[in-house]
Amino acid sequence: MKPPIGLLGGSFDPIHRGHLQLARDALAQLRLAEVRFLPAGLPWQKGPITDAAHRAAMVLAAIRDEPRFALDLREVERSGPTYTIDTLKELRALLGADVPLVLIMGSDQFERLDTWRDWQHLTDQAHLAVARRADAVLTPNYTLQEFFNAHWAPPQAVHDSAGGHVVEIDMTPVDASATEIRALLAQPPSAGRDQRLAQIVPAAVLDYIRQHRLYR
Repeated sequence: MKPPIGLLGGSFDPIHRGHLQLARDALAQLRLAEVRFLPAGLPWQKGPITDAAHRAAMVLAAIRDEPRFALDLREVERSGPTYTIDTLKELRALLGADVPLVLIMGSDQFERLDTWRDWQHLTDQAHLAVARRADAVLTPNYTLQEFFNAHWAPPQAVHDSAGGHVVEIDMTPVDASATEIRALLAQPPSAGRDQRLAQIVPAAVLDYIRQHRLYR
């Protein structure tokens, strides 16, 4: 098998240091060749979001100095709602059967996985890497627990096949959320607000947000 490629999707509205840390943790613990960031074009489970071109530009600004991170625009360029299963099928057809794909997600996403389209078939195309903090307990429902038990494997298994497994990685805690960032940016400037934003948003992303007057 060729070295595995990590895939990190999301609305990235905006991208923040938590997203970047998750990618770094997956890259190191799973020995990935790279991590591709896939901004969603029209995520069907989300409400109104910032224009995809801005969200993609912010991702590019955030990863510009990370040589093993890449921006993948296929979901932005696809018309209609964004479904992960379609992206995985497209990448599998493009890359062939000997490239392991690893879909990276937080434990909160995994616990909602059964709301995704054709979620049972995600492992037909890729491995799933579920990241959780050291003090977090995975609490999926019965159906997802059965799925987890049937597909669980140790992390090194992502190197042995193109897909099929669910592995776990440890996530370095980062107290950041896009919801908090948007709320802070909607507030009048203050020393406390600006200090908090600097802690959780990459400087290049903050510069882009201010330049384009986003989240006001």
